[in-house]
Amino acid sequence: MAPTTTKQWTVTGKTGFDSLNFDEKAQIPQLGDHDVLVHFHYASLNYRDLIIPKGKYPFPANDNVVPGSDGAGTVEAIGPRVTQFKPGDKVVTMLNQAHYAGPVNLAVLNTGIGGVIDGTLRQYGAFEENGLVHMPTTIDFKQGSTLSCAAVTAWNALYGLESKALKPGETVLTQGTGGVSIFALQFAKAAGARVIATTGSDGKAEILRKLGVDTVLNYRADPSWGETAKRSSPHGLGVDHILEVGGPTSMTQSLKAIKPEGVISIIGFLGGFSKDQPGFLEAWRNMCIVRGIMVGSRLQFEQMNEAIDSCGIKPVVDEKVFALEELKEAYQYMCGFPNKEVGLTVGSKTFRQADRQDRGII
Repeated sequence: MAPTTTKQWTVTGKTGFDSLNFDEKAQIPQLGDHDVLVHFHYASLNYRDLIIPKGKYPFPANDNVVPGSDGAGTVEAIGPRVTQFKPGDKVVTMLNQAHYAGPVNLAVLNTGIGGVIDGTLRQYGAFEENGLVHMPTTIDFKQGSTLSCAAVTAWNALYGLESKALKPGETVLTQGTGGVSIFALQFAKAAGARVIATTGSDGKAEILRKLGVDTVLNYRADPSWGETAKRSSPHGLGVDHILEVGGPTSMTQSLKAIKPEGVISIIGFLGGFSKDQPGFLEAWRNMCIVRGIMVGSRLQFEQMNEAIDSCGIKPVVDEKVFALEELKEAYQYMCGFPNKEVGLTVGSKTFRQADRQDRGII
């Protein structure tokens, strides 16, 4: 018999982490014809989760929503017309529930879980079946819980423009050791590409080298890292793909590093805002493509999962684990790693009706 209540968090207000409220017995609505009830074992935090309660998220977000976009679990029950899943299947959530394929649009942006639609920071959650994908078979729930936001975003950056999709031998530049950057370097190396990565820490530089990065640049020691990256690329022509997570504070250097006809995918603004930033004409002067991306589609998610299985890619996950009840502590811990250092995750403990405990990562 499917459960009728769930432990869950909600975001009420925009005053910071005090806006997070815990409910031990929230009602689970009756499943619709095409709905799937998921028992979450793990979920993961992203930078997006930190800024929604602070009112700094630039995309739609409703009040009193269950936070969290990333989660992995098993199917507990299904509606009568569900065709893609059965009880016991291992599944992962999609961030934008209605982004099935093709370009993103305003309607899709109004289906973001953890922002507009209830998300993953709960024991059980119901989702329309097209808002879920099968979890890769070669990873566990802990690793699967990190895919929905960072991994799909990285995949979209490298493969979203089909005419500019990453090819073997090309060069990718990543910034820092956050989730998107780590996934991007893993996908790039699996594809036979060369990777240049920036970091401000010698310790993180060693982590990047162990993950296979070919050239590591310390942006603190070398403020002109964009020019250095270009010189480090084959024949000094520049890099083919840049995943721009810093935003206005690093765009100038990215434009110096990019190859003519290369692609800069703007993903976030972890470096903060700055009035002194390049304008649109700089893209023309550098003859490059600059695109803003918002995660990716269900089709891209499924293609990425096939690559994860076939290439044996294992998400990099932080060892720190929190109970679901400790979510505020997890948010504070995450604040110590504003760049989502090395795939930071937090854990949840959930209980089935038979009082069996499952321990996982949020």
